[in-house]
Amino acid sequence: MTEPVKIGVIGGTGLYSLDGMEIKGEVFPDTPWGKPSDSITIGKFKGKGIAFLPRHGRGHFLNPSEVPAQANIAALKSLGVEEIIAFSSVGSLREEIHPRDFVIPSQIIDRTKSRQATYFENGVVAHAPFADPFSNGLAEKVEKAAAAIGLKIHKNKTLVCMEGPLFSTRAESHMYRSFGADIINMTVLPEAKLAREAEILYQMVCMSTDYDCWKEDEAHVTLEMVLSNLSKNAETAKQLLSSLIDFLGMSDDTSLKGSTQYSIVTAPEKRNKQQVEKLKYLFPTYF
Repeated sequence: MTEPVKIGVIGGTGLYSLDGMEIKGEVFPDTPWGKPSDSITIGKFKGKGIAFLPRHGRGHFLNPSEVPAQANIAALKSLGVEEIIAFSSVGSLREEIHPRDFVIPSQIIDRTKSRQATYFENGVVAHAPFADPFSNGLAEKVEKAAAAIGLKIHKNKTLVCMEGPLFSTRAESHMYRSFGADIINMTVLPEAKLAREAEILYQMVCMSTDYDCWKEDEAHVTLEMVLSNLSKNAETAKQLLSSLIDFLGMSDDTSLKGSTQYSIVTAPEKRNKQQVEKLKYLFPTYF
């Protein structure tokens, strides 16, 4: 497992590998930000290296606010990952996005409250652009992969990320709709922000499980409803990912390479040496 693994997959319950994937082993690396959520499965599929990371840990023992996102992204970066496909269950805020529909978001509204959302703190500051939080190139590849297997997919949608772990109140659900949000989850942040800082292309693929609680002619979201649709969605996600691998791992998009280096604003003489040592794990040539 010495060669770089270019493709990273962050999955939820039931999405830990692909049928037919050759398992090469598991790694559970130490990073300056601690251990990732769980061991990372390394495999080969269609001749390409893939790293599977379970966001909430196998068995789902980490709540959304406890997910060690800094360690997760840093661990994938250390393996050589250049692009991440992140799967997530979401609630639908729009009539046309039905339970078990798949969605490619293009924008995020942040409603989280207490999460470590940057690698640049404690005496080293950087301001990376985040106007477009996802990779347009990866979104197009997901769309092509979906078309190849006949999967309808909604695109260019806005995802609101709430703190959780409780679901929304009805008032909140209506408020998010008034914001222009189309779907809701608890995990896209800080994951997407950290991937951007780490110069890793990132696209979330969202799988609708319910209508949240805004739609009063439907049963309100319950764990039983979510788990039932989550299981069905996981099988569709594996089919989509199997198709998507054909388009990944080509190193054909270098738009983020070197971008973070020019976002660092702290003067060299003012940089905290301990923080610099941590950042060298991600950017060994920048300091």
